[in-house]
Amino acid sequence: MKAYRRNDAGLWLDRRQAIVVSINDLGEFVERIQSDIERKVRLSGGSRTGKTPYGPQQVSVDGKQEERIKRQLRQYFQEIIRRIQDANKILIFGPGEAKTELKKELQKSREFTLKKITVEPSDKMTERQIAAKVRQFFADGK
Repeated sequence: MKAYRRNDAGLWLDRRQAIVVSINDLGEFVERIQSDIERKVRLSGGSRTGKTPYGPQQVSVDGKQEERIKRQLRQYFQEIIRRIQDANKILIFGPGEAKTELKKELQKSREFTLKKITVEPSDKMTERQIAAKVRQFFADGK
């Protein structure tokens, strides 16, 4: 891929999808990446106690399902990494833990150790809000 003088990437993500905004000398590009991570299965039932009307609701995840979810998460992160690998500066934001998990995955790779990676918390946003946040972040020289 051609080396651009300006090549920044910002992405909003959770465990269901990522919105990647790439900014380079040619302009701004937005792409959506869907994850194939399955949801954990909740068992119905549970014992009722006198204090709560519904009783405890516990999540049951067997070892095989847990391994499948970890593998799916790694594949999802690898797809995101493939899209941002040429970026010089990276902004990662979103709700939950996915953003910090992605940063840890990036830090495992030698090619990302010298790049500036910023992680910020964020609520759910529209695609336009995400693109505006990324533009503003890099316009401020961060």
